[in-house]
Parts: sequence; structure tokens; C-alpha cells
Amino acid sequence: MREFKVVVLGSGGVGKSALTVQFVSGHFCEKYDPTIEDFYRKEIEVDHNRCILEILDTAGTEQFASMRDLYIKNGQGFVVVYSVTSRQSFQDIKIMKDQIMRVKGVDRVPIILVGNKADLEHLREVSSSDALSLAEMWDCPFMEASAKSRTNVNELFAEIVREMNIAPVKEDVDWVCCTLL
Repeated sequence: MREFKVVVLGSGGVGKSALTVQFVSGHFCEKYDPTIEDFYRKEIEVDHNRCILEILDTAGTEQFASMRDLYIKNGQGFVVVYSVTSRQSFQDIKIMKDQIMRVKGVDRVPIILVGNKADLEHLREVSSSDALSLAEMWDCPFMEASAKSRTNVNELFAEIVREMNIAPVKEDVDWVCCTLL
């Protein structure tokens, strides 16, 4: 059974942990408790193939941003989350995408763009069309989700598995060369 290392990235308070906990254990945490780093494993089936997701739920606060390079280096797929109720969180993810590409050093990395808190339509600051345009620029899937109402939670994790199957990140390989005379 294949294992996939998924990293959930985004600013503080966008609902990274809420999405991850909802996916793994099926419940919604009302209380916001800033994460430093949480690790989860879950076996799922995507397109008739069973796999194990190792999910790293990362810190969104700036004080832990220096750890992000390490998370990115070890990740195979990335769930990049912003809150539809925060224009600033949408701006922040653009920097994270650049960081992913820099650390990975490849042309294509499995990423899904997720606008969380879609249930808070009355507080919306980021339009679906703005996010869709960004996803097209990034050449990645986009979906809006709600950890609270469980909208698209399972689907977004299934979609990142599909992305990792399409374009797996090539791991660094140390090649040993020799010359034959």
C-alpha cells in the first residue's frame, strides 16, 4: 500500500487543523488552539486504490515559519489553505507557494488550493473567481471547503492523492559517477 506525505500549509487561523481533524476523526473543533506541529495517519481509498496518508498539520504563525523549509523538503503533496474570510491569508499563500517551489527545486509539485470557511459566506473577503484564477496560474486544483459543515473535506484529501499520483515529486538522489577507462 502506497504512503503519501501530505503537508497542510497556510496562515494562522485559516482552519488547517480543523480541516485535518475533521478528515481524520470526523469532528469539528470550535476552539482555536494554535498548532506548532501535529502529525496524523489515515488509510483511505482513492479511485479504488488504498493508500495511507501521513499528514503534517503545520504552524501558521510567523514565529514557526523557519520550520517550513523542513516540512516542505519532506512533503510530497501540499494542501495550501486560506480563509475565504481573510484577504490577507489569501495573499500569504502566494509566498508559501514560492517557498514550496524554491525548496523542492522542480517545475511541478502536487498542490491543491483550498479556500476554507466556505460556510461563512456573509464574511467572505476572497471571491471564488479570484481563487480560481490563482489556481489556474499555479496549474493546480482548487476547491472551497468548510471544516465546520464537512464540505469537501474528504474530497480535498482525495484530490491531493490524485495530484501526487499524476506528478510525483522526485526525491533527491545522490548519484555516484565514475569513469571507465
